[in-house]
Amino acid sequence: MSPEQSPVEREDRWILNLRGMSVIKISVDFRLVLVLDSDWEAAFEAPVSLSHGTVHAEPSVLLKPESQDVAAALVLFRANVRSAVAFKSGTLRLVFDTGHQLICSSDPSFEAWQVTGPAGWRFASLPGGDLAVWTDSGANGSEPAVVARR
Repeated sequence: MSPEQSPVEREDRWILNLRGMSVIKISVDFRLVLVLDSDWEAAFEAPVSLSHGTVHAEPSVLLKPESQDVAAALVLFRANVRSAVAFKSGTLRLVFDTGHQLICSSDPSFEAWQVTGPAGWRFASLPGGDLAVWTDSGANGSEPAVVARR
């Protein structure tokens, strides 16, 4: 992964630089998992809000991975990511070229979501509303290093 494709940290968020990547697989168990090309994956364990257009135009649908109530997410198959932002408050927002967006907030008890990618990148919403970020340290190619934790 080249530096310009690596996630970029800002004061209150990380820009994940997934723009243009397609949803190539959707799977469901106790989680809703969106597999993107370029070896990125977003997994949701907490309820996820799926909306289309502006919030005022259409109400959102609540996807509930723990009960496999996620059929509405099938509209994202083959959609391309326009924007992917992991907020340091623990919220993840994915916007797609179809006009849909997914928003998953943190959970008080468990990791609500995680995004993983090449070079050991891992973003996780921590219980209570924090964000943890890991990547390979690059030192010996061994243990991943915690890049940031809010």
